[in-house]
Amino acid sequence: MKKVMISQPMRGKSEQEIRDEREALVNNLKNSDYDVIDTVFPDFKNIEVQNANKPLLYLAKSIEYLATVDCVYFMDGWENARGCRIEHQCAVDYGVSILYDLA
Repeated sequence: MKKVMISQPMRGKSEQEIRDEREALVNNLKNSDYDVIDTVFPDFKNIEVQNANKPLLYLAKSIEYLATVDCVYFMDGWENARGCRIEHQCAVDYGVSILYDLA
């Protein structure tokens, strides 16, 4: 089974909205050869670094997961989201297979 992570635009969305958007995709992939890893991270409320840039912390964690998967699935609108574009460039530069949403 191949491990896949989902890259999706998240700015301005609640954690529940993000999870709801992913649910349909995860259900579609259930009968495939892909195991979707959860990359919706809990808030960094207990972070000890003062003035931490939370979006950058989330991106760093996401790239850490990107290093462990076989492929990454880019949801519709990824090209307009800063973090998704960075994840995409990392996938391209480091040879991680890419799947695109055909919405």
